[in-house]
Amino acid sequence: MEENFEFSFENPEHRHKYWHTCSHVMAQAVKRLWPEVKLAIGPAIDEGWYYDLYSPFAFTPDHMEKIEAEMRKICKEKLKLERFELPRAEALEFMKDEPFKVELINDLPEGEAISFYRQGEFTDLCAGPHLDSTGRIKGNAIKLLACNASYWRGDASRESLQRIYGIAFPKKEELDAYVTRLEEAKKRDHRRIGKDMQLFMTDDLVGRGMPMFLPRGYTIWRELENYIRDKELKLGYQHVMTPCVGTVELYKTSGHWDHYKENMFPAMQVDEETYVLRPMNCPHHMMIYANQPHSYRNLPLRIGEIAHDFRYEASGALKGIERGRHFCQNDAHLFVTPEQIKDEVSKVCDLIFECYKDFGITDYRCVLSLRDPADKVKYHPDDEMWNTAEAALREVLVELGIDFTEEIGEAAFYGPKLDVNVRPAVGAEYTLSTCQLDFCLPAKFKLTYIDRDGSEKTPVVLHRAILGSLDRFMAYLIEETMGAFPTWIAPDQVKVMTITDRVNDYALSVTEKLCALGVRAEADLRNEKIGYKIREHQSMKVPYMLVIGDKEAENGEVSVRTREGKTATMSAEAFAEAITAEIKSKSLTLTIGE
Repeated sequence: MEENFEFSFENPEHRHKYWHTCSHVMAQAVKRLWPEVKLAIGPAIDEGWYYDLYSPFAFTPDHMEKIEAEMRKICKEKLKLERFELPRAEALEFMKDEPFKVELINDLPEGEAISFYRQGEFTDLCAGPHLDSTGRIKGNAIKLLACNASYWRGDASRESLQRIYGIAFPKKEELDAYVTRLEEAKKRDHRRIGKDMQLFMTDDLVGRGMPMFLPRGYTIWRELENYIRDKELKLGYQHVMTPCVGTVELYKTSGHWDHYKENMFPAMQVDEETYVLRPMNCPHHMMIYANQPHSYRNLPLRIGEIAHDFRYEASGALKGIERGRHFCQNDAHLFVTPEQIKDEVSKVCDLIFECYKDFGITDYRCVLSLRDPADKVKYHPDDEMWNTAEAALREVLVELGIDFTEEIGEAAFYGPKLDVNVRPAVGAEYTLSTCQLDFCLPAKFKLTYIDRDGSEKTPVVLHRAILGSLDRFMAYLIEETMGAFPTWIAPDQVKVMTITDRVNDYALSVTEKLCALGVRAEADLRNEKIGYKIREHQSMKVPYMLVIGDKEAENGEVSVRTREGKTATMSAEAFAEAITAEIKSKSLTLTIGE
C-alpha cells in the first residue's frame, strides 16, 4: 500500500477510482461464487458502478446478498491491485476463457497497450485507474442496488446480459443517507405516482418514450396549458399552431440538420419531398415571421405555441414524462430590435419568476450558458456574432441584478442562453426554463424589418420557454407534491360521498351546484362503507371529500374532510364559496377545514 495515501470522496476522480475498484471487487466476488459466469464490462458511472455479466442463471436478491458478503471478505483481505501489460497474443491467450474480453482485445488498435489489473487470484482487462488495495474500500458501506437486463455492446441482436448496479461510500453513514434518499426518490417517482393515480401510461406497442395522458392526467396538463397561455396573452403574445413535421430543407436552412441531426427521428420520403418530425419549433416560427413585411413599429412580435415535438432520446435516458421522445413545449419566439433586447429579456425573467412564485418553486439557480470556442463542430462558426450575443446577454443579466454562474459549452448551437435550473426534492438538478439570445437564425432565414430611418435591418430573436415542456413540468410537480396537487390543479377537486342511499338526491344536488361553479366534483353513491370510500379517495390525493348523511341532508350542510385529515362542518353554500375562492386564488395549500 502507498505510504502517503490522500483521498477525498469530494474529488470526482477519486470517486471514480473508488467505484471502479468496487466494480472489480464485485466481479471477483461473482467469479469466486460462480466461476462459470463470464465477464463483460464494469465501468464506474455517475453514481456507483455496474458490471455486465453473462450467466446461465438469473441473479436474484439472494444472489446479490451473497455477492455483497463476498465483497466484504475481499475488502478485509486487503488485496493489492497491480497493473501489468501483455502483448496482444499473450493477452488473448490469458483471456481465452472470457469471450467478451477476447472480443474487446481484438478490437483494440494495433500498438495500443493492453493492460490488466490483478488482485489476488482475480485479473481483469482494464485501463484503470484503481485504488492501490481492496482494503481501501469500506466493506460495510457497499450496497448492490439492482440487476437489469442489457445487451452486449447495446446491440439487441447480441448476447443478453445481466447488469448489476452497485454503490459504495467511505463511511457507512454516507451509505445509509444515500439509501434513505433512494427510498424517498422511489416514493416520489412520478412514474409510480402517475400509474397509481391514473395520470398517464406508456405501452411498447405505441412506442418507448411516447407517454399517453389519461383523463385525470390530461386535466392537470390542460390546467397548466391554460395557466401559461393566459399569462402570455396578458403580455401581448400571439399564439399559433404549426405542423409537427417539416422538410429537411427547413432544418438545413436553420442549421439544425448539421448540428442536431443525431437527436432527430429518421427522415421520411413523401412524394418528392423529405420530411422529419420536428425536434423544435423555431424554424416554423421563423417562417411565420417571414410571411409578411415588418416595421420597427410592430416589434417586438411575440409568437407563442404549445407545440408537439419529437426527439430521438437514447432508450437509457427515457424517464416517464420527464424525458420522452414526444413532448409539448411551452415555446415562444420574440422578434425584437437590438434596442429592445434588455426590456424583453427582463420581461421574460419576470414571467419566469412570477410563475415560480405561483407554484412555490424556490430552490433554483440561474446559469449563463456559453459556447466552447474550441468546439468548431457544435456551434455556428461566427466569432463576432458569438462575442456580441454573449456580451449582450451577460450585460442584461448584470443590469437586471440576476445572480448567475457561467458554464462553457452549454449554449445552443446558434446562441448563448439563460438557463434556470431547479433542484427537485430528489435527484439531480435540471433546466426548467430558458431564454436564448439568437443573432444567427434570423440571418439564416433572411428575416428583416424596416427601421425608423427607412433602412432594412435583421431582427434579433429570443427563444424562451417558461414552463419548459409541460410534460417535464408536470413530472416536477408530481414529485414535489407526491401527487397532492394544489386544489386548482388537482384532477378531482371534490368527492361527494354518501353514508346512506336516503341522501342520494341531496348529494347529487350539491355535486351539480359545485360543477356549475366550475369545480371538478363527482358524487360517490356506491353502496360501500364510508371508511372505504374515504381511504380510496385519499389514496388518489383528492383535496376535499364531503361526507353526507341524514343530518347533513336535513340541515343543508356538508361534513368536509381534507386529504390531510382535517375536518369541518358547514353549509353547502359556504363550502362552495370557500372552494371557488381557493381555486381562483390558486392557493398552494388547502384552506378549508380546522
